[in-house]
Amino acid sequence: MEETEESNANKKCTTKTRSFRGRANPHKHQYQYQYQHQLLQYSNQYGFCNQNPYPRYYPALLPLPPQIPLQLALTPPLPQNQSFRTKTHLQKPSCKLNSPPPAASSETHVQNVTISPAPEEVQRPKSLPPKDDNGRRVIGSRTPQALVAARRPDSGGVEGPVISLIANHFLVRFDPSQRIFHYNVEISPNPSKEIARMIKQKLVEENSAVLSGALPAYDGRKNLYSPVEFHNDRLEFHVSLPIPNSKSTLPNGEFSNLLEKRQKHKLFRINIKLVSKIDGKELSSYLSKEGDDWIPLPQDYLHALDIILRESPTEKCISVGRSLYSSSMGGTKAIGGGAVGLRGFFQSLRPTQQGLALNVDFSVTAFHESIGVIPYLQKRLEFLRDLSQRKTRGLIGEERKEVEKALKNIRIFVCHRETVQRYRVYGLTEEATENLWFADRDGKKLRLVTYFKDHYNYDIQFRNLPCLQIIRSKPCYLPMELCMICEGQKFLGKLSDDQTARILKMGCQRPRQRKEIIDEVMRGPVGPTSGTQGREFNLNVSVEMTRLNGRILQPPKLKLGDGGHVRDLVPTRHDRQWNLLDSHVLEGTKIERWALISFGGTSDQKSYIPKFINQLSQRLTSQFLANLALKINAKVGGCTVALYNSLPSQIPRLFRSDEPVIFMGADVTHPHPLDDYSPSVAAVVGSMNWPAANKYVSRMRSQTHRQEIIQELGVMVWELLDDFYQEVNKLPQRIIFFRDGVSETQFYKVLQEELQAIRVACSRFPGYKPLITFAVVQKRHHTRLFPLETDPSSTQNQCLDENIPPGTVVDTVISHPKEFDFYLCSHWGVKGTSRPTHYHILWDENQFTSDELQKLVYNLCYTFVRCTKPVSLVPPAYYAHLAAYRGRLYLERSDSTAYMRSASTFSRAAPPKATPLPKLSENVKNLMFYC
Repeated sequence: MEETEESNANKKCTTKTRSFRGRANPHKHQYQYQYQHQLLQYSNQYGFCNQNPYPRYYPALLPLPPQIPLQLALTPPLPQNQSFRTKTHLQKPSCKLNSPPPAASSETHVQNVTISPAPEEVQRPKSLPPKDDNGRRVIGSRTPQALVAARRPDSGGVEGPVISLIANHFLVRFDPSQRIFHYNVEISPNPSKEIARMIKQKLVEENSAVLSGALPAYDGRKNLYSPVEFHNDRLEFHVSLPIPNSKSTLPNGEFSNLLEKRQKHKLFRINIKLVSKIDGKELSSYLSKEGDDWIPLPQDYLHALDIILRESPTEKCISVGRSLYSSSMGGTKAIGGGAVGLRGFFQSLRPTQQGLALNVDFSVTAFHESIGVIPYLQKRLEFLRDLSQRKTRGLIGEERKEVEKALKNIRIFVCHRETVQRYRVYGLTEEATENLWFADRDGKKLRLVTYFKDHYNYDIQFRNLPCLQIIRSKPCYLPMELCMICEGQKFLGKLSDDQTARILKMGCQRPRQRKEIIDEVMRGPVGPTSGTQGREFNLNVSVEMTRLNGRILQPPKLKLGDGGHVRDLVPTRHDRQWNLLDSHVLEGTKIERWALISFGGTSDQKSYIPKFINQLSQRLTSQFLANLALKINAKVGGCTVALYNSLPSQIPRLFRSDEPVIFMGADVTHPHPLDDYSPSVAAVVGSMNWPAANKYVSRMRSQTHRQEIIQELGVMVWELLDDFYQEVNKLPQRIIFFRDGVSETQFYKVLQEELQAIRVACSRFPGYKPLITFAVVQKRHHTRLFPLETDPSSTQNQCLDENIPPGTVVDTVISHPKEFDFYLCSHWGVKGTSRPTHYHILWDENQFTSDELQKLVYNLCYTFVRCTKPVSLVPPAYYAHLAAYRGRLYLERSDSTAYMRSASTFSRAAPPKATPLPKLSENVKNLMFYC
């Protein structure tokens, strides 16, 4: 039986709400005086400085960690009070043309690092951190050291019964001795990716002998990979391509007789230069268990293999990021508003414990419908539905802004002349088409409508509409009616509720159906095994999903309220859900005064308001009202549920009741994809009660547009630690930090900069050095787990048509070959196919075992305050996401419109300074108002 800390015999539970504003502190004013008086002294002592905005980092092609700087690499922490040195491993340099590696000394000295437990008595900080140019307090950092991600502490967890699974990972076997020749490609004039692929195809067909008979793989930009070496290291070719005639796509045949039907040819010059010769020996060593633990992932060879396996699908599909879409996978489906849904698949190479694996998943996304701009606007905007019948109509008031918002950044082509050129819509002209004039090459002023009549014999119909402006720096006008939406553009606008529902319906597939779709991709004509490139480079891709074993963690015993008493409950339903209709929240909050606001409604609807108020106030009579009361209670300081057996009793090796631990979560939310100027919003939350650890205070800041690194993390962590001290009268001896929203290409950048910010924040408290665990939490990945039908006589991977149960954890076979990560599905998937959460521990001074950390995360998922079931994401990360979203809502609309109005004065490389978020009221900021 599970051990319990309390008996179940009608123990009284308190209903007094613990205030998050902090208990009275007689020394508070003295500390505030010290903060101000010793500001300069402390800033000099700890080296605080203003931080410059971090540069914007674009994701690399592969969603994999970049090479670790070897000259400062550190090994993971050893047991407490032990110091260590690392040895430097030299890597064979690659001669990449565009990004040569930095020179590294063969003998690099690394300072000793000592890890020690936090002292019991720690002083609070003596001064406030300094302010930057914007008046914000910034905790700077010393020069950060390069770090190595935590290694797996054991061979994986062992707790819980075993479950047979299959995963959408496909084993890729490669020949380590196979050399790949990497060439740089320069094409002049610079073509689009589609045209570049046509050039490459014709070049290979016409120059087989010079290319040694190779069928190289090409990424559509500058990288070409061949299994054999070309005759010369430098080659130059000239390729003539026919320009496609765009008249076949003209609307209503209006211009079918304007131009002579003919095809023009355009000449391109192609220069090819050998960059490097690489083989797979280092990658094979990295993936093998015998390989050195500290060699970096060989990105160059992995990148080449990824391009090779994408060659055939890219030729047949529309490429969007790492996903590929094709009408052959079920056709297109109109979802309204000028958008269509298209099915496709995601593919990515991943290093795993079983070797190199290809992760393939089903995908659906929305595209702009490839039609004329005028009919597109008729479908997209309700107020323009009758535009074709009202050709003299203009745009008034907010209509112009709505049209500009709908068209901005969309790629178009013109249909009044033959050209392969594509344009991106920058904005709309201020004047209507009828009033536009421009200067020709001789400086002569020409009226736009007259120009089109004289040169193309076409009378512009929609003269009162503005033209499209396609160049930011100078006037360049195109009448809307002569423009078409280019095919294959992902819909970047915000989908309406109806559009979202239709897209979700297209992508909502039960496990068995999803598995069948993925299997069809692997065996079908557009998938990664459909071409000849695999054979060219000695690659063998399995078409069978990976079999593996997972484990099912058992649910924890929970503590609920029951009429002033404590009640224990173990969720035993298959979905691990429990019901509050026959029980109470653990800690209720009394609300003395409250009001209800009704926004409109019919007289019949308004008549239900008194009944609704009576039902809500007279006890939690329908599930809807129970859930509503649950959220209200949480927002005003109450507590829904707690773990019956506290965390110190569950993980006694690391946790003690008298040694507090804080759980923190952090996330950054970015503006809409079409918004080039609005700030990003970062939020950090921290638990304020120990050992219950179920009440979280938030801090949020605006920061540079699309900056993923949290710029004021140090300040927010420092504030939360100070709040924790006021609540618990101790600083936490351990910090468990969950970071959401980080892609794998950013792992080491985030670890290096944000871990250092946390350390510097801790150093604000003299002598305070807590043990830190830094874990990245990922929901936006494409690994799916399917329950396997256990039939010993069957050799096929038969999938059950149900989702994996809550508590399913996987930390072998498909997980990282060396680093500390695991997949945990803590929730029950009601619709579609469950997506497990990926936890990747980048730094672990607390030295968790796999079982300890997995159990901790899973049990915390039962303490989420807004529902009566385990959630899919560990609560600190979930709360940080909610807080960041709430912070975005606080940015006033006027700020957003101000950014749009001043768009012409800024460039993408230099977005405006972030507008600070409004200051929260003192009686609100330490409550869970954001949840």
